[in-house]
Amino acid sequence: MTDPSSLPGDPTELRLRISYDDELTDTPQTDTLERWEVTILHRRRTHSDTPGSVADCVGEGCASCAAEDVAVGTMTFYRVHLDHGRNAFWAMADETEGLYATAQVLLDPETGSFTSEVSELLEYVGSALLVMDRVTLERQRRGYGLASALACEAIHRLMAGCRAVACSPGVTDLGGHHPMDRPEWDRVNSKIAQGWERIGFRLYRDNVYLLSPTSRDLEDQRGVLRGRLVELGASWRRATSTLPP
Repeated sequence: MTDPSSLPGDPTELRLRISYDDELTDTPQTDTLERWEVTILHRRRTHSDTPGSVADCVGEGCASCAAEDVAVGTMTFYRVHLDHGRNAFWAMADETEGLYATAQVLLDPETGSFTSEVSELLEYVGSALLVMDRVTLERQRRGYGLASALACEAIHRLMAGCRAVACSPGVTDLGGHHPMDRPEWDRVNSKIAQGWERIGFRLYRDNVYLLSPTSRDLEDQRGVLRGRLVELGASWRRATSTLPP
């Protein structure tokens, strides 16, 4: 794992802001698809007498410090209601290419419900489908397992009433870097998939991974990842406290 001192801040100061923008439109499409946005925030302390500078003190009672939340990443989820509104297969097809690819693997285009094969794999604990559509994180914060930990928390908050959670792991943002050759592309995609497998996703077909909300892996890994986050924060504080001024 990368040296924790390279992180641009204490990872235990990361926060999630989960929001749903309801346009109050009564249409079959909006009744079927809910788009949830998750902003990944880093809470840092700044000195009020030097705006924009990061505080070098850790005292909670410092009168010169103020908390500031800075966006360092985003996640997008879709909660798809299969039992009301428009046929979910075609609602997903009209939304994005990624959702359409997921619908082709999991849903019956005639009914908009899970195919019989998928239904047999899932316990009936709800009727909706939660799709983790996109996860982005600042480049300097990658390589520490933070994306898995943060996604696990977001899924835990959003999966109520869902029978399955789906994702399609892969690179979506090169961050302005040069194109990868095929071996490097495969290596990075494999690493991303391993991160999602860590919290319980399993390959179903055609790069569509499924996670059951009843999976013990999700709950167990949530505790493990929270513990690792605490350890990473402690390592970061030890490492940065020894750096020269």
